[in-house]
Amino acid sequence: MSRALVLNATYEPLCVVPSRRAVVLVLDQKADLLHDTGESLHSEKLTVAVPSVVRLRQFVKVPYRRRAPLNRRGIFARDGHACQYCGGAAESIDHVIPRSRGGRHEWDNVVAACRPCNVRKRDRLLAETSMALRLRPAAPRELTWVTVAVGEVPTLWEPYLHPASLSA
Repeated sequence: MSRALVLNATYEPLCVVPSRRAVVLVLDQKADLLHDTGESLHSEKLTVAVPSVVRLRQFVKVPYRRRAPLNRRGIFARDGHACQYCGGAAESIDHVIPRSRGGRHEWDNVVAACRPCNVRKRDRLLAETSMALRLRPAAPRELTWVTVAVGEVPTLWEPYLHPASLSA
């Protein structure tokens, strides 16, 4: 089954849920259907459109801002599974400033790399090699968690997600 984007009462994206959960929110009158998928669920006496985007009727206070976790999956998603030194297929991660040289394990110091580039760089700084980064590493933007949750963002969701916030 597909997934649905849940918006707060203020149209701020909250989470991505299975479409069945979104149907329950609509049937319980906790959310309004904004866009459907064109499919429907049938029961003996009821036919309900399968939601793609729902908006909660009550405002939900979010105690903290969600950030993408720093892990291999997140790094590969941010870098497009491409080595940030040669552009080939990435299969490992590399610390731009090696941890042995005081580099931290943070978004702005970690990049995706292919094995040959990672081995060639070793524990050296970029200035000590002939290598260069294709893009400067940075923490993913605010709504990257949506892209990680669904893979490819449906076009119906884009107006609610501020497209500038989706790219890492």
